[in-house]
Amino acid sequence: MRKLALHWQILIAIVLAAVVGSIVKQVTTDTFAPGFFGVSFVSVFEFVGAIFLNALKMIIVPLITSSIIVGVAGIGSGGNIGALGIRTLLFYAVTTLAAILIGLITINIMTPGYVDGEPAGDILALEGPPEDISDRIEGRGVGDVVELFKRLVPPNIVMAAAEGQMLGLIFFAILFGFFMTRLQHDYAEPLFKFWNGVFHVMMHMTEFIMKFAPIGVFALIAAVISQTGFAAARPLANFALAVVAALLLHSLITLPLLLRFIGRVKPFATLRAMSPALLTAFSTSSSSATLPVTMDTVEEKVGVSNQVSSFVLPLGATVNMNGTALYECAAAMFLAQAYGLELSFGVQFTIVTIALLTSIGVAGVPSASLVAIAIILAAVGLPVEAIGVLMVFDRVLDMCRTSVNVWGDACCATIIARLRGEETKVAIDTPTRTRS
Repeated sequence: MRKLALHWQILIAIVLAAVVGSIVKQVTTDTFAPGFFGVSFVSVFEFVGAIFLNALKMIIVPLITSSIIVGVAGIGSGGNIGALGIRTLLFYAVTTLAAILIGLITINIMTPGYVDGEPAGDILALEGPPEDISDRIEGRGVGDVVELFKRLVPPNIVMAAAEGQMLGLIFFAILFGFFMTRLQHDYAEPLFKFWNGVFHVMMHMTEFIMKFAPIGVFALIAAVISQTGFAAARPLANFALAVVAALLLHSLITLPLLLRFIGRVKPFATLRAMSPALLTAFSTSSSSATLPVTMDTVEEKVGVSNQVSSFVLPLGATVNMNGTALYECAAAMFLAQAYGLELSFGVQFTIVTIALLTSIGVAGVPSASLVAIAIILAAVGLPVEAIGVLMVFDRVLDMCRTSVNVWGDACCATIIARLRGEETKVAIDTPTRTRS
């Protein structure tokens, strides 16, 4: 009997988690929480999900460092690195801007912040956010955008790795790989063999961890649904629908058009090949935690070379946040509508610009965009306390926008590979392969 493909296992796990989570939610009361031996099911789900998520996070720093160093060193000359870097950053900037504009237009058309023509502020009872979120966003402003770029050059690379400052780690790895190629052969060869060995070890560890992905995905999804359920207020549901619609427009129209006409590949064959990584991103809400799966899928299923994927994908996990940028813009516009404010073109342009800049430095972890949204709200004069109402659907929307983030990274890697002359397994002139 043929083994079920990983993405089907994950998809089945998501469906089962939705069913089990909704049952647990229905039978849970203020005085009774279903479980066994005094331990609630929700606690078990959270524990198993945390173990899986921690296992993925555990390999992020060595995987990113080794993959970028090997990728940059493998590319060779500084001219090639420059060309690859410019193409990658240009693609990321263009697609992120396109995502933001789609979000802006969608919110303006669907106006989820209004109910029956009236601002939804009273219905939402806009109040201050929970204490922990208030602490995170207190004192934030436009000046924090500069701080995001200062992290590019960390004073202590070990501390940057420990604190998860991926932007600084990526910059260091690029420099290390570049100058490693400038050494004499006797020095460069053992260094390359060492980092290449580290990279292959990390990929094997990734494959091992991913064998438990269906269990981890089930636990993560079940924990969320067991606590939040599916019910929410009408304006928030309308906002969630508007965000999902905008994300779908970007992921199913904008990015596939770029794949088709610039990358000359089959868009939906690429989407199908990327399904394990996208489902993992959906379940973990973390593009950084999904990075090992993304790299493995892009190379094995799509056919992109390690030289391209090891440079483009770790960079994209930090600076390319299509879905996050779209959500930041949409959230600011929704809250403005809920307060009954008519934002001028200049204010909306400011929202677009700040969303583009802040999305670059948003950490690839769940709900990290809340701080960026606070920066946008402060910049346009909206009360940051309004962020509290977004928490109802934040985790579910976080899952959706993280999937779009990862899909954007994969599209960039595929297009860059095609522009460099690589064939790939999804090229228009290549027959689609059936994979188990």
